[in-house]
Amino acid sequence: MKSLLLASLSALTLAACAAGPDYVAPITPPKAAASFVTANAATITTAPDNDWWRMYRDPALDGLVADALAANTDLRVAVARLDSARASLRGAKTDREPQVNASGSGNYSRTSQLQNLPGFDRERATYDVGLDVSYEVDLAGRVRRNVEAARGDVGAAQADADAVRVSIVAATTRAYVDAASSAERLAVARRIVDLLDKSNTLTGKRVDAGRAARLDQVRIAALRDQRAANIPQIEAERQAALFRLATLTGRTPQDLPASAGARTTTPWLDRPIPIGDGASLLARRPDVHAAERRLAAATARIGVQTSQLYPQIALGGSIGSTALSVGDVFTGGPVRWLLGPLLNWTVNQSAARARIAGAEADTRGALASFDGSVLTALEETETALSNYARELDRRTQLQSAHDNAATAARITRARQREGQIDFLDVLDAERTLADTDTELAAADARIAGAQVDLFRALGGGWQAPGRPAG
Repeated sequence: MKSLLLASLSALTLAACAAGPDYVAPITPPKAAASFVTANAATITTAPDNDWWRMYRDPALDGLVADALAANTDLRVAVARLDSARASLRGAKTDREPQVNASGSGNYSRTSQLQNLPGFDRERATYDVGLDVSYEVDLAGRVRRNVEAARGDVGAAQADADAVRVSIVAATTRAYVDAASSAERLAVARRIVDLLDKSNTLTGKRVDAGRAARLDQVRIAALRDQRAANIPQIEAERQAALFRLATLTGRTPQDLPASAGARTTTPWLDRPIPIGDGASLLARRPDVHAAERRLAAATARIGVQTSQLYPQIALGGSIGSTALSVGDVFTGGPVRWLLGPLLNWTVNQSAARARIAGAEADTRGALASFDGSVLTALEETETALSNYARELDRRTQLQSAHDNAATAARITRARQREGQIDFLDVLDAERTLADTDTELAAADARIAGAQVDLFRALGGGWQAPGRPAG
């Protein structure tokens, strides 16, 4: 027995500094910290702004984002989960403190006549009070590693809440942009219908004067109705964006302020977007930070399970009193006490080793998730940069096409008035101009959406004043 105790103490001495691996933050590939491959003339490499939506210089948008950060329901859920993780951390820390339990009981009983000893009443009251104190000697590091794991869970929950903030800010900005761009597209569609109405009126006069065929008027009326059919769809898209904006800001559709839908032009940035580099991206993205914190928690839980291989020692004592009357409980006669250590060691360690293997597998999975989050962050950012650049290129071509179509329409109308060409050429020119007007408005909407996607990929918008990223 003595040799077993000495072996246990020796094992505990080793376990005090070896209960599982110490956490070391993973190293990302050097190329991940480099400049972005798809950086372009519309971006600059300075550090991105945390409150990036203010680049649009729109007070209405600023107010909506503030409302969303204060009242969004998804964010409230994330904050509640963070509070739960913090409560678990406080609970894990209490294991480092002495555990004190107080008890008290009173009962009135009657024993069988056959069981009752001579000279004792068959009916009697019994009162008992006690106080137990215990303290776990954390030689194997179970408590210490458990606190580390809980800290990792808190960090991951905090980063998850930050990721929700990023999504909420981006979704709110996107909904506002969609509502404004839909209003602009709606104005373009109505303007086209108005121009076609005027053209139809003029054509009708020419028909009455015998200078144009009735077929010409029918054809332009058909084009007018075709363009008018787009208006209800655009109106529905605008309403959907406003309804989405109400939900994001924690409102019912009836409570959304009029300022949310007052803008009728697509928000436009008048300066390049700051994007930083890969290193700043990975330090700023909350999903990467969450994956790193989960890896830290998983690593600590290897230590929690490893500690089960070693004996657990608790120092404790108890004091109490049992008496037949309340007054006798607090006298010295019936007092009892106990003091001493408690050794608990599971000799069959197969189950503990199986749990260690499971914790090690979880840690490998957490490392893979971290590596995946790094690659995903880079992929999303590079894709957003590429899409933004291509949308800008596309708009440049559309603007050129629109200018040419407008010139062609003016020339065609002039030639038709002079009788040099027939009405089919005018109709074709009007249709082309209407198409380029519509596509140009849609391109502006896509550019605004691509900007929001880029800002979201960059991961900003969650940092509070004085709180560093990463």
